Amino acid sequence: MKWRMPGNLKYSTSHEWVRLDGAVAIVGVTDYAQDALGDITYIELPEEGREVHQGESMAVIETVKATADVYAPVSGTIIGVNYDLEEQPELVNKDPYLKGWIVKIEMGNPDEFEDLMDAAAYAEHVKVESEKVSE
Repeated sequence: MKWRMPGNLKYSTSHEWVRLDGAVAIVGVTDYAQDALGDITYIELPEEGREVHQGESMAVIETVKATADVYAPVSGTIIGVNYDLEEQPELVNKDPYLKGWIVKIEMGNPDEFEDLMDAAAYAEHVKVESEKVSE
């Protein structure tokens, strides 16, 4: 598979990744998602302090081809936003797992993190989804 899926992260079915830093979930979109979207031209970032619920749209990515929602993989309060993306949205394309992170969420329910997919399960999810696309 051509997409990177670091083993130290958890993944959602809607293609967000989560890295834990204590009780804080650092969230971005996966390498697969940024590749499928194409060149990112703008990201509508959420406000710090906003409460989000798992599965709720919290940001919007715009590309030359389409717009796509970014969903909260866990519930909680947004305590950090990557403002570098306002000037350099392409960071999500270039470095989705480090410089291209989108938000930091102080988790309200850490059990939600445990329910996310590990890299192997996400790789299988992507394989099935990409096969559907190519049919």
